[in-house]
Amino acid sequence: MAKAPVLTPRADDFPRWYQDLITKAELAENGPVRGTMVIRPYGYGLWERMQQELDARIKAAGARNAYFPLFIPQSYLTREAEHVEGFAPELAVVTHGGGKRLEEPVVVRPTSETIVNEYFAKWVQSYRDLPLLINQWANVVRWEMRPRVFLRTTEFLWQEGHTAHATYEDARDYAARIHERVYADLMVNVLGIDVVLGRKTRAERFAGAVNTLTLEAMMGDGKALQMGTSHELGQNFARAFNTRYLSRDGGQELVWQTSWGASTRMVGGLIMSHGDDSGLRVPPRLAPVQAVVLAIKGDEAVLAKVREIGDRLAAAGVRVEVDDRTDTPFGRRAVDWELKGVPVRVEVGPRDLESGTVMLARRIPGGKQPVAADALAALLPAVLEEDQALLLRQSRERRESRTADVATVGEAVEAASAGGWARIPWSDLGEAGEARLAEHAVTVRCLVAEDGSVPEADDAPGNVAVVARSY
Repeated sequence: MAKAPVLTPRADDFPRWYQDLITKAELAENGPVRGTMVIRPYGYGLWERMQQELDARIKAAGARNAYFPLFIPQSYLTREAEHVEGFAPELAVVTHGGGKRLEEPVVVRPTSETIVNEYFAKWVQSYRDLPLLINQWANVVRWEMRPRVFLRTTEFLWQEGHTAHATYEDARDYAARIHERVYADLMVNVLGIDVVLGRKTRAERFAGAVNTLTLEAMMGDGKALQMGTSHELGQNFARAFNTRYLSRDGGQELVWQTSWGASTRMVGGLIMSHGDDSGLRVPPRLAPVQAVVLAIKGDEAVLAKVREIGDRLAAAGVRVEVDDRTDTPFGRRAVDWELKGVPVRVEVGPRDLESGTVMLARRIPGGKQPVAADALAALLPAVLEEDQALLLRQSRERRESRTADVATVGEAVEAASAGGWARIPWSDLGEAGEARLAEHAVTVRCLVAEDGSVPEADDAPGNVAVVARSY
């Protein structure tokens, strides 16, 4: 009899494959409250690496980390009408505390624009205080009706940036900087995910923003996933919270603002972008463990060699783990590391000691080859870079091969239903066509200019709508 696959094949049932992989690679589990998740150490290790890479880029953009409270007075949210209307269905509201009814209900933060502005209004006095660039790493709560681990959970982890500027142009340029130099750089050059940078339509815009910039990625099944967003808030929140500054000319002016965020949804995007029927494939630049050195048998000489190789690789700058758990069968351990998507396995047994070689197994392109043990430390950095480039190339090729240029709503729906994306001139689609797409569970993921760049305005000549089904 044929051996049952470890994971449900992606072609048979992509959602089941996704859930199988999360469970068997020990990434996360469902929490006790519907829509919550427990992130296991290996899954959290992926998030920690994303945090590290993202935090470095945020700080390079001039923002500093701070922290704001989890609980927000309900009255704060009502000050910006569009904002509260957009979030109302997702709010978790606390009405009792300490055994008593609260005088004013408090909201568990769905995002922090309102409470941040309460304090920006205190901190900003003069043009000398601007720009004010703040980021926080936090959890937020949005009551999800259709939860899915990492992709849509009632509580999730993220960073949210909030800034105040003296001019519209400065705020606009900063939102674009975060979009391109922070988010796109991380996703393309570290996560190995090809993303389309674009502008959200009015219907898809963040509640309370005047413009939302997005990064959209195609998953393995052809659906889109929004990987991060950067918003121009204009003066909407500044007006609601009276966030003003004394200008150089001595007048009182409202600040211009941005906010931007990326979350643990990126872990889900990583899984669905790069995973295959054998498990996860982690980009080497991101991987918490880039190489695992496995002892095939519990021979003392083998164990000594495995540890020696581990030390050499660590000295060469490779993030390495030594697996000398020889009381667990080698085949079981190899499958577990394959499920976890560690880019490289170095397998060492008694025969390898005799020949002076090791077996190098590459998770991303697949395949094994013997390599001289003494050459491994010098060889591995180049191998990891090759595999990083391969993942990005595969991501880009998938998107390009499965995106169709169409002329009608019907053709766009057909392309999305077939597991792909469509591009259609925005002048032909418009808001009426966008509403018709929504009847078929297809959305405009973003608007791009004819040359693929981010357009200056929703109605700029030549704008193209990228449409798809999405998570």
